Amino acid sequence: MLNTVLVAVDHAPTANRVLDSLGDLNLPVHCRLVLAHAMTPPDFDTPLDVPGNGDEVSIFQDIEHFFDALTKDLPYPVEREVVMGDPADEILRLARIYKADLIIIGSRGLKGVERVLKGSVSSQVVAESWCSVLVVKLDRTASSL
Repeated sequence: MLNTVLVAVDHAPTANRVLDSLGDLNLPVHCRLVLAHAMTPPDFDTPLDVPGNGDEVSIFQDIEHFFDALTKDLPYPVEREVVMGDPADEILRLARIYKADLIIIGSRGLKGVERVLKGSVSSQVVAESWCSVLVVKLDRTASSL
């Protein structure tokens, strides 16, 4: 039985597709959801992956509003986590902390050179996770995890 599900989302329209997958799982009402957003630490050449004016307070406020919109209709208790670090490592770390029974994550389905250059968070999570992982196929043209 699924008691805790970690749902990894980015700050993009594709997050709704990831959350829509919950409807297919028929989760028990007492199931705890952990909504997680992992940000890559910014460097001087890479902009943050969330909208806002760039300051830390604004970024986290934007993410909180984003989480509010995503979770307003969910019938489950939801805990929220915003972490900074390597996204795959942070998702796996949070899954261990919360003792997740399932991780849900999106995938753009990158192939070849594009996959090498951009990396695949979902592939790394699947390879290194000790619990089940549901990978939700997303539109390749949309921003995703």
